[in-house]
Amino acid sequence: MDKAGIKNKVSVWCLISLASIPLVMTLGNSMLIPVLPIMEKKVGISSFQSSMIITSYSVAAIFLIPVAGYLSDRLGRKAVILPSLILALIGGLIAGYASWKLEDPYTWIIIGRVLQGIGASGAMPIVMPLVGDLYKDDDEKTSSNLGVIETSNTFGKVLSPILGSVLAAFLWFLPFFSISALSLISIVLIFFFVKVPKEKDKPVKFKKFLSNTKEIFKIDGKWLFTVFLNGILVMLILFSTLFFLSENLEKVHDIKGIKKGFVLAIPLLFLCIASFITGRKIKGNLSTMKKLMIFCLITLSASVVFVGYTSKKLILLLVVTSIVGIAIGALLPVLDAVITENVDKEERGTVSSFYSSARFIGVAAGPPIMSLVMKNHLNVSYITAGVLGLILLFIVFKFIKVDEIEHRNKHA
Repeated sequence: MDKAGIKNKVSVWCLISLASIPLVMTLGNSMLIPVLPIMEKKVGISSFQSSMIITSYSVAAIFLIPVAGYLSDRLGRKAVILPSLILALIGGLIAGYASWKLEDPYTWIIIGRVLQGIGASGAMPIVMPLVGDLYKDDDEKTSSNLGVIETSNTFGKVLSPILGSVLAAFLWFLPFFSISALSLISIVLIFFFVKVPKEKDKPVKFKKFLSNTKEIFKIDGKWLFTVFLNGILVMLILFSTLFFLSENLEKVHDIKGIKKGFVLAIPLLFLCIASFITGRKIKGNLSTMKKLMIFCLITLSASVVFVGYTSKKLILLLVVTSIVGIAIGALLPVLDAVITENVDKEERGTVSSFYSSARFIGVAAGPPIMSLVMKNHLNVSYITAGVLGLILLFIVFKFIKVDEIEHRNKHA
């Protein structure tokens, strides 16, 4: 397909439709974070149990994302995305109805969240390889539009605490139903506006898929696992910090309801801006991406250690968490682009699905870990996060070798 053909295929509405998926899936998880303290009171659950409302969504996604990646390579991206969004819609209805009608809804809320997680596993991770498919002859456009997708993801994080708080001000369980409504909008957009390029090659069989996957990780495993570890760490820090802020703003600073939603959105706004700018600037240059990774990890490691120490001083806390947000926001589109632009199209869905699964490990682990450590070990936990960032910095230096990766790509 020539570039003119590609340009005609990829309309503005197509990109908006694709961007709606990470927006909806991010809202589906992050929107509940400011509502968790309310749920603890309404449902009669502990802080750890409320953290499982976030974690159950993510755990389901961790294990099923690689399966969705394989199916998307075999059946087509759109054929996997649409049923997955329908599952996310159903999960929201189950969690919302149980919260509305049942005296003890916790188990059914978790069931609904698991269904949503299954839906997320087949929707959000498929967007990255699909963007790569649409712009397969233009690395610069791929990087730029992955930046748009990641910005949609991060914009969802900015919007989520505000929207979650506003909806919960009317009915505490309304966020569950809103996830279903947003999923329906995304289903309609994807169905009508996303035109997937037709594949000339037959999809690989499962044995060949396993063989190819082993070969990918045998050849490129060192730099791929480095990117995966980055994804795990930044999402672990992000979601543990959001969970901590949600609890801290209510219990230490007496900031509740819609006001808390706006305060929570401040560091996320900086994250979103950083993500958007980075996505526009990287332009498919692996050397630039590596430098950005190094800068972001240094900034993240240096700033995150102060989160606990500033927890009782609101302005300082917001300054520190905003710097953390900038570092994470700048790093996320870089990680997306490194994966998408340096893996062959045939394996792109598989590799990006493993990367998305890795990110969900961080999302799943963050809230429950924070619920266990924030009372007695808050400072130690954030110092540990900073140390892990520095260890990861060393791993990036050692295993992401620009010349080797670019040489392999030229001779692939």
